[in-house]
Amino acid sequence: MFWFGLGIAAGVVASHRARSAARRITPAGAAENVGDAVRELATALGSFGADVRAGMAEREAELHTTVIERTGIDPAPRQLAGGRARGGSGWTPPASI
Repeated sequence: MFWFGLGIAAGVVASHRARSAARRITPAGAAENVGDAVRELATALGSFGADVRAGMAEREAELHTTVIERTGIDPAPRQLAGGRARGGSGWTPPASI
């Protein structure tokens, strides 16, 4: 009885694996694999881009601080939420007619 049950379990596992392998080699299965790979690549690229932007912002802040410490001059005032540079007059040139 033990060997009979073991044979049935092995048959079920083998059948499941065979069905899974057959599904992967069909056009729909291949398209699904390609779609998964593209999604994974897009996620990796997005994560890489976010890391690069964060690193750039951090390095820019370091350089900005270094310039201020060494020269005492703020070379490029940071932008406020309204789009106006800090310390500016708020004047904008008139629109041409």
